[in-house]
Amino acid sequence: MQPSGYRTSVCVCVRVYVFQIIVDDDDSKVWSLYDAGPKSIRCPIIFLPPVSGTAEVFFQQVQALTGWGYRVISLQYPVYWDLLEFCDGFRKLLDHLQLDKVHLFGASLGGFLAQKFAEYTHKSPRVHSLILCNSFSDTSIFHQTWTANSFWLMPAFLLKKIVLGNFAKGPVDPKMADAIDFMVDRLESLSQSELASRLTLNCQNSYVEPHKIKDVAVTIIDVFDQSALSLEAKEEMYKLYPNARRAHLKTGGNFPYLCRSAEVNLYIQIHLRQFHGTRYAAIDPAMVSAEELEVQRSHLSYNQDSEDNQ
Repeated sequence: MQPSGYRTSVCVCVRVYVFQIIVDDDDSKVWSLYDAGPKSIRCPIIFLPPVSGTAEVFFQQVQALTGWGYRVISLQYPVYWDLLEFCDGFRKLLDHLQLDKVHLFGASLGGFLAQKFAEYTHKSPRVHSLILCNSFSDTSIFHQTWTANSFWLMPAFLLKKIVLGNFAKGPVDPKMADAIDFMVDRLESLSQSELASRLTLNCQNSYVEPHKIKDVAVTIIDVFDQSALSLEAKEEMYKLYPNARRAHLKTGGNFPYLCRSAEVNLYIQIHLRQFHGTRYAAIDPAMVSAEELEVQRSHLSYNQDSEDNQ
């Protein structure tokens, strides 16, 4: 699953299954996804792309994590114009894949959608944990809620211009330049309706209700250099999830999962490690050392005893 033309040092041979799945009555709504790793794992990690991304943008995470024994799904969502419609479609997709609970990694819009889905299913939880990369919790930060309902009218070239306006400008290192070129290529592959619907979801007036997902384990990944996310938006995320683990990258821009993949993959692995030895592990148990499992079970036992004593 290595896109041509993208320079990378990652070279791991994995078996990746490619699916196109329809779960709605409207057969034009097709979910495209890559599913790699042991199918016996019932709580995999699922990757949700940003506005400009497709399922391919997480190829370095799919390769690395699968090589470590994790089950990984990277998907591309169909055209949805409403957040509730998206959440209902995603729930149907999980039902189709026979997945009760999952871990979600979301980049930018993908992270916002991951939070809204966790919120949507809070009465019957389907999300066990969240990894939010350069993401946000309130669409008002983009100051475009008033135009959200007009994106569907705009031609594709204008929509692409809007998205490209958030890409890094000026000199960047070679890996970041490769990442930007690759994301521009992915952006060009999106249709007018795909892009318009994503921008609509990204900008229509909505925010995350944190009290509905307070029991979900969260890791926040962000960068210190230039990105589309303002400092105010980052601070809001920290306030929203005061107990979240924070993973800061010195550089990485808008697409650290591409240009700083080794660091991002390590943070993902650290996040998922807390679930090893439980029914919500995203990894093949055979790939986890006996010593690590014992430490994890002792930690779980200690936490349970602490809760019982409270």
